[in-house]
Amino acid sequence: MIHQEKAVEYFNRGFHCSQAVLAAYADQCGLTEEKALKLGACFGSGMRKGEVCGACTGALMVLGILYGYDDPENQKSKQTADEVNDRMMDGFAQACGSCLCKEILGYDISKPEEKQQAREKNLFREVCPQMVKNAVNVLEDIIRERRENG
Repeated sequence: MIHQEKAVEYFNRGFHCSQAVLAAYADQCGLTEEKALKLGACFGSGMRKGEVCGACTGALMVLGILYGYDDPENQKSKQTADEVNDRMMDGFAQACGSCLCKEILGYDISKPEEKQQAREKNLFREVCPQMVKNAVNVLEDIIRERRENG
């Protein structure tokens, strides 16, 4: 099963968008499914505040594991992390119109009444799976580019 299918499957099972994307790459990131799901648990719905979409955040977690740095003196690694971060944020915004959950959904889900309106309009089931797919598509492009140019 490809990453996109896995991510949508996780989302459809009731996990947040952030969990879905990260868990789809758990094995590639050296994480167990359980650890990936737990790590991504607090980032869905733009950290429950309508901020950066959790699908994008989950993808950034994958990129951090794959291309992040653990030595602040290693400028090349820092530069790589910055580059993949910018590429993810820009690519996701281009594919989705924004990186912000509240802009993508058209509702500020940090406000209970707007969250309920989004729920009534079925946006979490109609819009969010596409955001998961878009995040994986951008992520796959970045990973492929890094392999080809790496």
